[in-house]
Amino acid sequence: MQTTWLTEFYRFLGFGALVVVIGLLTKQLLIVLLIFTFAYLGWFFYNLRSMETWLRVDKKYAPPEAPGVWGDMLSNIYALRQRSRKRSKRLVKLLKRFRQTAGAMPDGIIILKGQGDIDWWNCKAEALLNLRYPQDVGVRLVNLIRNPDFIACLTGTSKEPNVTINSPFKDGVKLNIRPIPYGKNQTLVMVRDVTLIYEVEEMRRDFVGNISHELRTPLTVLSGYIENLQEDNMENPDLERALELMGQQTHRMRQLTEDLMLLSNLENNSNTTNSKRQVVDVNHMLVSLKEEAQILSGKRNHAILLESDPGLNLRGDPKELDSIFYNLVVNAVNYTPEGGAIRIRWYADTSGAHFEVNDTGIGIPGHHLARLTERFYRVDVGRSRASGGSGLGLAIVKHAVQQHRGTLRIDSEVGRGSTFIVDFPKDLLVWHRQPLEIEQAG
Repeated sequence: MQTTWLTEFYRFLGFGALVVVIGLLTKQLLIVLLIFTFAYLGWFFYNLRSMETWLRVDKKYAPPEAPGVWGDMLSNIYALRQRSRKRSKRLVKLLKRFRQTAGAMPDGIIILKGQGDIDWWNCKAEALLNLRYPQDVGVRLVNLIRNPDFIACLTGTSKEPNVTINSPFKDGVKLNIRPIPYGKNQTLVMVRDVTLIYEVEEMRRDFVGNISHELRTPLTVLSGYIENLQEDNMENPDLERALELMGQQTHRMRQLTEDLMLLSNLENNSNTTNSKRQVVDVNHMLVSLKEEAQILSGKRNHAILLESDPGLNLRGDPKELDSIFYNLVVNAVNYTPEGGAIRIRWYADTSGAHFEVNDTGIGIPGHHLARLTERFYRVDVGRSRASGGSGLGLAIVKHAVQQHRGTLRIDSEVGRGSTFIVDFPKDLLVWHRQPLEIEQAG
């Protein structure tokens, strides 16, 4: 391009010099210069008009022929437009492929822009949310789904990354909605029909609850007859041993059914109802629990220390709170070797109330921590069975904590012990100011 400009410049100088010579020879220098200037301007405007006409009308065709710098400019513009056209075609193909891929997905996809205005959606989203084109383009999604939980999730005021709600358009349909921010003020909303998952989960809960309920009566009868037989056959050692083992396993099955029923009840209740909520004297509950822990410890001589704020009470369900405290303390006793120490704390700070159980037990490997609250999950199956554990204790704790809008934190190191902390929100605290009591280890 630079060479073209130099060529054009030298051509201008050459014609200019020739015009000056002609003007001097004819002694009409001014007139010849004016003729040369108007001729050059005419040629300039002719090329300019040709380029403007080509850009306005025939820009998709090859540019008009023009000598010198004008030809190079037109050729460069044409090449630039060709590259732009190819790039646009690639983008159109990518967009078309994206829409085809998104349209084939089993989940609904909605693209929002600005303040949540609907920009595009796929066929599955149209079926799940009754979206209509073009009426719903530009409509705010929160105007179509007027659910407080969804609005909180979409606006970011909720800590949950997704929300499951009842479909506002079809009865009996459950929708899981997950907003994902991307780009500049854009949001990708994924909508999934989870009705079948909920139905299967409900069937599982009903089955567990029903089978546990049905097992209670025969196990109670069986346990009663075993106790009677034990009293009547004290002189037969073999039969006495057999009845003892039968009694132990019957007690284990009864405990398992009770735990299953409790877990089923916790799962079926999404939140602790107001009728169940009471002001619970947690300090009194923990003092009694410490005595039970000492009895359970027996000859293992655990050092059990309770640090509890007697003025700190909690609003909640007493049975569920007792399940939380009992299971965590009993686990600490069962998995702490002889002579170990167990520390129980109940305190509050600016973030809320906290129940903490710390032990010097065997500890838990890090890769097990994420699965500890699963039903029947055991780190050491043989040790859990030997201690009488059902594998449901921490699952019960997890669901009972969720009922009180709390969180469970677990920190453990193999060979150094474990710490379980339950955090309760501030709005559940009830204060009755008294000095802090610390009971010495028993």
